Amino acid sequence: MSTVIEDMVARKVFNSRGEETIEVDVVTTSSFGRVSAPAGKSRGKAEVVYYPQGGVDQALEKVEELIAPELVGLNADFQDEIDRTLHEIDGSKDFRVIGGNTAFAVSLANAEAAANSYGLLLFQYLGGYVAHELPYPLGNVVSGGKHTRGKSPDIQEFLVLPHRAESFLEAATANTQIHGRVGATLKKKDRLFSGGRSDEGAWVANIGNLEALEALADACEEVSNELGFECGLGIDVAASSLWNSKEKTYVYQRERKKRDSGEQLEFILELIRKYHLVYVEDPFHEEDYRSFAELTKKVNCLICGDDLFATNNERLSRGIKTRAANAAIIKVNQVGTLTDAWETIETAKRNGYVPVMSHRSGDTCDWHIAHLAVAFKCPIIKTGVVEGARIAKINELIRIEEFLGDRAEMAHLQML
Repeated sequence: MSTVIEDMVARKVFNSRGEETIEVDVVTTSSFGRVSAPAGKSRGKAEVVYYPQGGVDQALEKVEELIAPELVGLNADFQDEIDRTLHEIDGSKDFRVIGGNTAFAVSLANAEAAANSYGLLLFQYLGGYVAHELPYPLGNVVSGGKHTRGKSPDIQEFLVLPHRAESFLEAATANTQIHGRVGATLKKKDRLFSGGRSDEGAWVANIGNLEALEALADACEEVSNELGFECGLGIDVAASSLWNSKEKTYVYQRERKKRDSGEQLEFILELIRKYHLVYVEDPFHEEDYRSFAELTKKVNCLICGDDLFATNNERLSRGIKTRAANAAIIKVNQVGTLTDAWETIETAKRNGYVPVMSHRSGDTCDWHIAHLAVAFKCPIIKTGVVEGARIAKINELIRIEEFLGDRAEMAHLQML
């Protein structure tokens, strides 16, 4: 079966926020792959540049004028060669010439085209026969911070992780039930609550951090008792967005409090202990490896770096040396290509870090990260609970579980 690239087509589409983004088709002799790129609202400084100057329109020109002429004629089977060529075409360290989202869409579309050429699903093609473990869905139930407008919690995400579910379908069911019950609780707490949701489909309400955690804790306990397995709580602090570099403090506007690094550590420790948190993402700003390491040493839960690592292998390696965190968010478009992301995942796993495959807040109905989570054995996928772009990933994992049949099993999370 020939997998030579014959053509490449790029177009402008829209993400879940209505923002322009790029979609790429890679056409081989016998198949094609299609991928659209997402966008984050809170972005780490170490992320690649999404688009060249001129935005999506300029990216489309780059595909036609620079990328397609170099990739047409190459074999889609050789993913590392495709991704290396993308780096060579760009020439910069952060994809500022062709755009990181451009590289992401081309890279992943190539992988899908190669998989389709062999009549394989993407997770089979990338992961082989051994790929049979489903990730636990980590879902955003209440939003705050940069994911909202107006009065809301300072912490960016209040999350649920059904880490004792025996099937992916059960886990997804738990998340949706918890989401619904928290919505009902918010309606009782605030008569002005209108059922508003963030980009990710999480509730937006005029409540504080502790009120959000209380509502989520109650819903988790109820659903856990009814379904017979444990659902844990988590938070994404997105602390870089709270950090005031001049004052050296974390500014909690709603609470009208400022916390220095030591006070931030004590605050997060208190939340972990009081609410038995199983997952904490970005509790400190993206350069504070030391505080990440100190927190990780003191608790028995997942401490995850997103802005801290930005799916960058060098930054993750730096964190590993000091044991800063024990989990790493994986967002392929943070680093540009599938090969770059895979290298970071492998580094994480070799050193006992949990790789967490993740969506972006401004996502599309593209479902590929569901396959990447299974193929690369990421035990957690962060992909919301409701909202169309999130449901696309959740439903694809339900289909993968059904496809695997008796071979399907949930991933092993030894830390929890």
